Amino acid sequence: MTAEPASPPAVVEEEVRHRTKRRIDGQLVYAIGDIHGRYDLLIKLLERIAQDSKRHQLVGRRPLLIFCGDYVDRGPDSARVLSTIAWMRAGNAFETRCLKGNHEQMMLTYIEQPPAAAGWLRVGGAETLASYGVTAPAWDAPPEDHYRARDQLLDAMSARHLRLLQTLETLLLIGDYAFAHAGVRPGVSLHRQLERDLLWIRDDFLNARRGFKKMIVHGHSWDSDEPFFGANRIGVDTGAYRTGVLTAARIMDGETGYLQAHGPEGPDAYEPGHGDH
Repeated sequence: MTAEPASPPAVVEEEVRHRTKRRIDGQLVYAIGDIHGRYDLLIKLLERIAQDSKRHQLVGRRPLLIFCGDYVDRGPDSARVLSTIAWMRAGNAFETRCLKGNHEQMMLTYIEQPPAAAGWLRVGGAETLASYGVTAPAWDAPPEDHYRARDQLLDAMSARHLRLLQTLETLLLIGDYAFAHAGVRPGVSLHRQLERDLLWIRDDFLNARRGFKKMIVHGHSWDSDEPFFGANRIGVDTGAYRTGVLTAARIMDGETGYLQAHGPEGPDAYEPGHGDH
């Protein structure tokens, strides 16, 4: 993987450290928020994580890298993002786990049933097809146009990419933490969560007042270019495709914090309050 020159940390470490009584089985964990085709930000953030992990490395244990889903759509380089994640998963520097986001689910559904899932093209799927060199049909085009686009996508997509998409996880439980793309359904045991909630839930989870027994680390919803650290959840989606800010939470026994990569967008390049769908 070709990386850009190393950059200084985006934020001062002392400003982003949070003490906690929670533990994560003695591991050093980095949880990356929604990438949405922003390969440029992903490469910068991975460099910063590599630098940061050297300062916090635990003897005898590889750092754990958790991708929280929504790798594709909206941004320009979904294909390169998937190549990078597949490369990381096959490498040795980090243990790597990859969660499924709702956008990966929409992409897989389009591959399986193109006409029925044509709405994917309206929420970023057209950009993903373009990253593979495929011209997207109109979302309301005849079925044969969608089958043709799907076949062109499969011709252009490596088997490694498809295998990655087909083997994504939906929920990870580590120590006092749980990782899911969108969140969890309040009042339902973590072991009985439905995949649809793990990929799509929003207000019922975000507005929950009660705890979930574990700290939930998630992406999917954002209203700021800063991550959210609350009493029962950590939100790591910072709207990278629109804000130009990609975030990773750093989680250790007794401490959480975050790292960010910034793109060329300025503070006025987006309007706060935009969630993802």
